[in-house]
Amino acid sequence: MTTTTTGSATLVIGATGTTGSRTAAQLTAAGHRVKAASRRATPVPGAEPVPFDWYDPATHAAALGGVDRVYLIPPLGDPDPAAIMLPFLHQAGTAGVRRAVLLSSSAIPEGGPAVGTVHQALPDVFEQWAVLRPSWFMQNFTGAHAHAVSIREEGVIRTATGSGRVGFVDAEDIAAVAVRALTDEQAPDTDLVLTGPQALSYDDVAAIVTEVTGRTVVHGRLSYEQMRDRLGVLLPDEFAAMLAGMDRAIAEGAEDRLTDTVQRLTGRPPGTFRAFLEREMR
Repeated sequence: MTTTTTGSATLVIGATGTTGSRTAAQLTAAGHRVKAASRRATPVPGAEPVPFDWYDPATHAAALGGVDRVYLIPPLGDPDPAAIMLPFLHQAGTAGVRRAVLLSSSAIPEGGPAVGTVHQALPDVFEQWAVLRPSWFMQNFTGAHAHAVSIREEGVIRTATGSGRVGFVDAEDIAAVAVRALTDEQAPDTDLVLTGPQALSYDDVAAIVTEVTGRTVVHGRLSYEQMRDRLGVLLPDEFAAMLAGMDRAIAEGAEDRLTDTVQRLTGRPPGTFRAFLEREMR
């Protein structure tokens, strides 16, 4: 059962991003009022565009006007998002937001580093809440993502994950869970680990990409140090070390799990990696 949102709106932060755009689209398609917040003035069909920048508090009050629920996507690449997000959460609660759904990561527990601190604070600020902790996105292999670029340009996927497996999840499924968490009569009031239906190693990923595209793709195995230094060319050292550490955790089995969250909340099974590639890469 879903609630009606007549007279109120859902603020979707990062509405032009990977999960934000899909969440905004699914909400509007279901008849919900949406304020689509982003730094870029890219329209989201059926939604009201509003300028929003985590690092510009002058944009926050207008974005929160007439809103009773919010989908929170942390600022990209910030190793300490809590510093900017926690003041906004309290502002949102004061402004009348009663439900918040936060996008986190399966690799970051409540109270953990980065967005884990925001996760910990959520139930103290909002009456209803949920934290989405998806595994790694299938979309990391398409578009402008680093793996997608190296697949296209070199036929290689470089990681420090060894033979570790990941329950890759489609952003469409993440958005479908976000919509339910935002609109069901009762919010989950917990964190939700989201995975796809299969746990795959990057060797498996390379093989499936090869089969679907007809172009040979291999998994280039790096050490933690090699991965950290490679990422450090483009990212702050602390963030590069954290991402490389996530690869090392995968190698140690941290992401080798499957959950029934997508099926349980949406009523349908999550999409497979092969189906995702056939949809996006053919």
